[in-house]
Amino acid sequence: MTTALTAIAQTRRGIFAALRSRAGVLLGVGTAVVVFNLLAPVALLSVLRRPADFFTFNPWLRRLPDYLGSSESLSRKLAFLSHLTIAWVSAEGSEGIDWGFIVDVPTVLRIVCTALIFGAYFALWSYGRHKPRPTQPGLSAAARPAGVLGVMTGAFGLTVGPCSLAGCGAPVLPVLGLAFTGLSGGTLSLFATLSRISITLVLALMGLAVIWLGWRVGAAETRPA
Repeated sequence: MTTALTAIAQTRRGIFAALRSRAGVLLGVGTAVVVFNLLAPVALLSVLRRPADFFTFNPWLRRLPDYLGSSESLSRKLAFLSHLTIAWVSAEGSEGIDWGFIVDVPTVLRIVCTALIFGAYFALWSYGRHKPRPTQPGLSAAARPAGVLGVMTGAFGLTVGPCSLAGCGAPVLPVLGLAFTGLSGGTLSLFATLSRISITLVLALMGLAVIWLGWRVGAAETRPA
């Protein structure tokens, strides 16, 4: 138990040290992930299907404070908020909406989680790469392969991230899957399932990498320079 608590404290110390020192990396990578996840689906659909011509925030959002303060039960509030649509981008076709990209609460939570994990990873990688310590040579030695892993996993993770859609044959598709929205419903459903599984595995892998890098950085921080 003592060993586990020591390892947890060491990992936490390493992560906090890297985030404080590389706050700019955390912010920059996190912002890039958010921008990509929000703009890439709209850009691809505009090129592959029809240019976007409508954007709006959910007009009901102005009533959200009143709803949260109402006598409605907490469980019903949480159930409602868990699927609340925040904004909508769409393109009008000859027979109605050709496609729509929906920014809802699950989408926002997934994007924020992805941004934080990727931002923390690259902050730790940058901290270990640019802060070599003679007493911990393995820290700098591990930086290059860790960076390569992050870039490869990041590129894969961003392109398989699911998007909430309308009018494309499936409610959720990966970003790359938007190029194949003319396929059969069964194929699109397979894309959607693979997208959910893939992004879960990517985030789990990156989360473990953050813990590992935090542990290594924490070990270096406890030793004299």
